[in-house]
Amino acid sequence: YCSGHTATLLPPKYKQPAMNRTAYIFLLVTALLWGGNAVAGKLAVGHISPMLLTMLRWLIAFAVVAAISGSQVRRDWKVLRAHLPLLAALGGFGFTFFNMALYTALNYTSAINVTIEQAGMPMVIFVANLLLFGMAVRPGQIFGFSLSLVGVALTAGHGSFLKLAELEVNQGDALMLLAVLFYSGYTVALRLRPAIHWQSLMTVMTFFAFATAIPFTIWEWLDGALVAPDFTGTMVVLYTALLPSLAAQVLFIKGVEYIGANRAGLFINAVPIFGTLLAVILLGEAFHLYHAVALVLVLGGIGIAEISGRKHAAA
Repeated sequence: YCSGHTATLLPPKYKQPAMNRTAYIFLLVTALLWGGNAVAGKLAVGHISPMLLTMLRWLIAFAVVAAISGSQVRRDWKVLRAHLPLLAALGGFGFTFFNMALYTALNYTSAINVTIEQAGMPMVIFVANLLLFGMAVRPGQIFGFSLSLVGVALTAGHGSFLKLAELEVNQGDALMLLAVLFYSGYTVALRLRPAIHWQSLMTVMTFFAFATAIPFTIWEWLDGALVAPDFTGTMVVLYTALLPSLAAQVLFIKGVEYIGANRAGLFINAVPIFGTLLAVILLGEAFHLYHAVALVLVLGGIGIAEISGRKHAAA
């Protein structure tokens, strides 16, 4: 994989800036793909049920990565075997439970509510890292996070902060808040993962994600709520399996490895912005001036927080 070889060949004074730039690209592409995941989740309503979508998504992801990772997994097996409980938890909570909660939430609440709630991940990550590992949050990071959150709120309120007070909290909102806790915990716990090749890591975690989704899919079927995929549902499964499930997860893991969970987690605030842009392109929704303003606020906030975090990391 490109990360290790690039870092090794660079002189020490260029190594960290190069890793920073690579991390930014990885994390922005991740946010773009996850923005597409939110749009795909909304498109899936009525075309495939949430638990079945989650199970098929991770089954395909596991099959794809396992097909190219057999020899690497065998080389890493001793390390993998020693960390199976941790990897099972990462796959279950970060991959399966998060997506089941998100897809189910979209059946009960609006995309506006989900956008606001998903933007709370960076703050949860900050607090968890502070309480569990004593990682201090710099003033610049707090300011940058707050600025990006204003941009997210502006997008969610369709240009008016007053509209945010009109939102109703329901079952879907509660599920999305639970999803936020799941993925925030996953992000913080990534620092505990073994130092092995990404292929081995993803093979094991996608397997446990698929295995975790099986009993929930059976429950959905017994409850009479299972919806078999039609053409739209099939396209959603393929998209979520190959891009948000595999490509984005690998890029996010590498981004966290390069710059840490606090700095990488802030890029999650770009997900609602990319989701809005994709909704404009794919769903034909109108693009307004407040979308452009929000985009500047979110990316500017990420930039300010990242400069502060980078200076602290260098010190």
